[in-house]
Amino acid sequence: MPPRIVRVLVVDDSALVRQILTQGLEKDPNIKVVGQASDPFQARDEIIKLRPDVLTLDVEMPRMDGVDFLRKLMPQYPVPVVMVSSLTERGQKTTLEAMAAGAVDFVAKPKSNVEAGLEAMMDELRTKVKIASTANVSHWKHQQYAPVSSVAGGSAIIAGKIAAGQTPSMKIVAIGASTGGTEALREVICGFPRSWPGTVVVQHMPAGFTKMFADRLNGLAQVVVKEAEDGDVVVDGRVLIAPGGKQLEVIRGAIGWKVKVFDAPLCCGHRPSVEQMMKSVAKNVGNKAVGAMLTGMGADGANGMKAMRDAGARCIAQDEATCVVFGMPKEAFERGGAERLVPLSKIAATLQSLL
Repeated sequence: MPPRIVRVLVVDDSALVRQILTQGLEKDPNIKVVGQASDPFQARDEIIKLRPDVLTLDVEMPRMDGVDFLRKLMPQYPVPVVMVSSLTERGQKTTLEAMAAGAVDFVAKPKSNVEAGLEAMMDELRTKVKIASTANVSHWKHQQYAPVSSVAGGSAIIAGKIAAGQTPSMKIVAIGASTGGTEALREVICGFPRSWPGTVVVQHMPAGFTKMFADRLNGLAQVVVKEAEDGDVVVDGRVLIAPGGKQLEVIRGAIGWKVKVFDAPLCCGHRPSVEQMMKSVAKNVGNKAVGAMLTGMGADGANGMKAMRDAGARCIAQDEATCVVFGMPKEAFERGGAERLVPLSKIAATLQSLL
């Protein structure tokens, strides 16, 4: 059977950018750009007419930005979307809002050395468009968008979090995620009570985005969420997010465990890598750990979770029905790392029962 051709609609207000993206995407013989749109209103008409498999969508556009467009689009016509984002602080914030509104993934525009950076970006975009074409976004149908500001939080909770986060953890929770993981992690972490054991997370994201992602979760969850720094102690009531562009390992500290954040080569094609983090948990935490593998493409962390299980840890993975991409959980389960598959809505409660 010949490979499936992925049909793409490119949405960007710049004619030059649309041309560059179209030419770059079609370097892959399995991708066909079936249409272009200069703004969300034109995009809406083209979606109805062309029925594309994937949209590439600029974050910042006139008349209606990419995020507002997604909030209107996804409940009516769920389609996998890959955002094209800037690396500015505003661009990072808007990109995370887009992920919350239904985007599957994003690529960052090159900030410097544009010629070399553009080719790397296009290579990443081609890969992510093909991954997005397999994504399950049907759960967005008829879903109501809940603004971030409506989620409980505030100074009283933050003050309570700080007090709760001073006890070195006796157990550790290790979580890996990739495509679709930002929203999966939001649901899981927002299910943790303040007294939750120290948690380490690897979510595949580039440098810069992980801090803003951690800060966003910190405003939503009962636990403290922060981007991990080298030497951070794993304490109850705190979630440490591995920084983009670095590797993270859990090592033994003077009391309990701490994280080592460092420059290192890619592992399983990623930095940070779930594999590297989970293997360190297997080695240094053993049966005092529990693990979860959430939605994501590929097999990063599958052998690491198996090492955790062999060391006595209890591990689960997200089930296919609730995954955006059932790659990493499937591999973790089939290789014997995950004991069972669990719907996303029950991940937090299942982890609690295993603890």
